[in-house]
Amino acid sequence: MKIYKVGILGFGFIGKVHAYGYQNIPLYYDQQDFRTSISKVCTSRLETARKAANLLGSAQPVLDYREITEDPEIDIVNICTPNHLHHAALLSAIKHQKHIYCDKPLTATWEEAKEIKEALKEYRGISQMTLQNRFFPAVMRAKQLIEEGCIGRVLEFRASYLHSGSSDPKAPLKWKLSAEAGGGVVADLGSHVIDLMHYLLGDFSELSAATSIAYAQRPSADDPGKMLNVEAEDNMLLTVRLPNGAFGQISASKIATGTEDEVAFEIHGNKGAVRLMPMQWHRLHYYNCAAPTAPQGGLRGWTAIDCGHRYDKPGGFPTPKAVIGWMRGHMHCLYNFLANVHAGKQSEPDLKHGVYIQYLLEKVKESAKTKSWLSLQASK
Repeated sequence: MKIYKVGILGFGFIGKVHAYGYQNIPLYYDQQDFRTSISKVCTSRLETARKAANLLGSAQPVLDYREITEDPEIDIVNICTPNHLHHAALLSAIKHQKHIYCDKPLTATWEEAKEIKEALKEYRGISQMTLQNRFFPAVMRAKQLIEEGCIGRVLEFRASYLHSGSSDPKAPLKWKLSAEAGGGVVADLGSHVIDLMHYLLGDFSELSAATSIAYAQRPSADDPGKMLNVEAEDNMLLTVRLPNGAFGQISASKIATGTEDEVAFEIHGNKGAVRLMPMQWHRLHYYNCAAPTAPQGGLRGWTAIDCGHRYDKPGGFPTPKAVIGWMRGHMHCLYNFLANVHAGKQSEPDLKHGVYIQYLLEKVKESAKTKSWLSLQASK
């Protein structure tokens, strides 16, 4: 059995999520071809690095990302630091031909992403972005139905990703609310929902965007008595047009009071429609215009497809009928990457796709600033 040695950069919330994946994939996927071992973990402070290493078991704590990206024993570099710290680590990992699993977004700025794009010309490793919302069975089934022509020509669509944590004016200005650290809802939630709709619908031809900041100042995370100016947006609303002329809306917000972690979409075609309801990853709803309407409505109406945990083999844990949760998408996202690493096959969505999503995020910000429609380049 092949054992891949992993080095994790960053061990906040998402670092723990990724570590959980590496340690528990053997329980979820019934295969004996490969395993992973977390060899090193890097954070900005020795105490947090040691705490992470102790939690993981046998990992070595380090403070310099290069002790992971330049280590010849490390096979996989997992990047889950704050956005503004991705750039240097990515360049080093690419230079040393490591397999790379990178949290979204790729970088903090478009300029940094363009440097990554240039470096990738000499890259021969396997890479993948952590865009886990693609990896729920409900989304995978929606893509199948769309590609099979079941909903026909797309006429309109809408999608949203809503949180409420920043609706409180007393919420401190942590790095995800810091423009300097590459924060803001466009990068945080926007990258997810934009990628999700790009995955389902393909390239957009143009977009128009608006963003806003709810509160001009927020308390410092380090000193609550000190107020800091807020420069990163709290919500965004895009109007997006497809090459066929159809258009729809994509929104993301951290000031949607009353919401938790709510991803939703609906796509309407001339033959049918699909939709995902907020916080209902278990079911994809499908509407078939060809279903009979008589007698008394016949069989016409929305069908709730029980997608649940129905992954193809070797996936199988837990039971396919169990209610699905947020963590499951992360597990299959990581497994997809590891299986492709082992097969020597390029994974999707890869770092090149991360560059393209970064390009779209830049266009969102440009459109919001200029209050104008912008034409978009194709992803391929």
